[in-house]
Amino acid sequence: MRDTMNIYGNDVGLTEKTLDLLWQRQKITQNNIANADTPNYKAQYLTFEDELASQIHATGRKHAKMTIGRAIDQTTGTVHTSTNESTRMDDNNVDMDQEQVDLAETAYEYQMMVQAATTQLKRLDSATKIS
Repeated sequence: MRDTMNIYGNDVGLTEKTLDLLWQRQKITQNNIANADTPNYKAQYLTFEDELASQIHATGRKHAKMTIGRAIDQTTGTVHTSTNESTRMDDNNVDMDQEQVDLAETAYEYQMMVQAATTQLKRLDSATKIS
């Protein structure tokens, strides 16, 4: 378990994990775009939201041995290969329009999480100051 989860609690740990996974998603999308002209390349994508929710939910079950912090930390996400049929002669199935949408959406989500992290850290900073 990372020190940040112990020091700052689960809010910051969840934000940190989400940022890590969104960064990974963005790298995968960028790789798809870079391989748009590579014959036989199959697009990939990352999912993590359901896994993260499931891991956290499991900590609330009776006899759960995992803490929320550990559940957050152990979430890794899953890389999938797209099974979309290719209409191209080179059998590449990268849809550039969809990749651009995915890239913009992930960048927006990342920006929102950075703002959330900044707000959380400012709140913690305020709480530790003596008036």
